[in-house]
Amino acid sequence: MTAAPKLFSFRRCPYAMRARMALLMSGQAFDLHEVSLRAKPPEMLVASPKGTVPVLVLPNGTVIDESLDIMHWALSRHDPEQWLAGENARLIAQNDGPFKHHLDRYKYAPRYDCDPLPHRAAALAILCEWDARIGIHGQFCGEARSLTDMAIMPFVRQFAATDRAWLSAQDVPHVQLWLAGHEASALFQQAMARPAA
Repeated sequence: MTAAPKLFSFRRCPYAMRARMALLMSGQAFDLHEVSLRAKPPEMLVASPKGTVPVLVLPNGTVIDESLDIMHWALSRHDPEQWLAGENARLIAQNDGPFKHHLDRYKYAPRYDCDPLPHRAAALAILCEWDARIGIHGQFCGEARSLTDMAIMPFVRQFAATDRAWLSAQDVPHVQLWLAGHEASALFQQAMARPAA
């Protein structure tokens, strides 16, 4: 029996979330290792010295330590919903770049010694742009969820969770409906299941 790849992950990390969802969608078995970010396991640091999750170690020793690369690896093996056909590199880069920049400074303002409100406003401006796009078909790249949706959703979820009451009052109804649908999905629930102790 072939050994399963080993995934070093952290349940609440949005990068790790999107990697787990792609692995689950692909049907690829993997050995999940939930790590403490305060006490990273030596095995993970040997595989990927940068020390960030997710890290996927294949049975042949190959290491994939970027979440989008893990998504591509998994879906290139099996992509039952054709997620790869719905990949918009510009939108994912906007999420991983400007949106993540403002999200971090809104959610963790003391860490960055900054006023969170301008960053919240800048992130909301991006959400308004995304709201118009999602409003056309319900997802970023059409009527069905795709790699773009799954790559971005964990970060929108993190933004929303910072102050849900405030976000619920903003004029982004399509984003809110889209987020609620993904959070309620069986796939996301499986990806967020707590590892057995």
